[in-house]
Amino acid sequence: MAEQATIGGSDGNRLISLGNISGVFGVKGWVKVHSFTDPRDKIVKYGTWQIKHQGKWREVEIADGKRQGKTIVAKIVGLDDRDEALLYQGDEIAIHPKQLDKLQQGEYYWHQLTGLNVVTTEGVELGKVHHLLETGANDVLVVRGDRERLIPFTIGHAITEVDLSMEQITVDWDPEF
Repeated sequence: MAEQATIGGSDGNRLISLGNISGVFGVKGWVKVHSFTDPRDKIVKYGTWQIKHQGKWREVEIADGKRQGKTIVAKIVGLDDRDEALLYQGDEIAIHPKQLDKLQQGEYYWHQLTGLNVVTTEGVELGKVHHLLETGANDVLVVRGDRERLIPFTIGHAITEVDLSMEQITVDWDPEF
């Protein structure tokens, strides 16, 4: 799972949020990037980004990018000045879904799971996936319904089935827990 959220629009026009520009690096227009991808430096491998700059989405081309210590830095084509780069601080970075890598059977991107209905194997509705958490051991579904539940995303254990066409995740989970 490599990204965080889906941003508006119909399926063909949706964007996948990958992070944001968190600052500048050096004097030649490089930007620091807060990345949601796994691994974090994968964000610079997409070639083009959609950036929400001054309230409008625009496409930019990535000339270069790399890890710089604990930070990810990127060079956007045409952005050659530190002062101009400062204007992009806080801008959201997204890509089109078609840019995502194809996944193996049983693998899912977070944006595919967010919003799905969650039901127990006995048919008790628990709510919808609000978001996911990365814990190190495994990802965790944050399910909101009559209350909030944290369910480990462990296929074959807590997760018995993910049906994207039915927009449903079936879980082996006690509704009282």
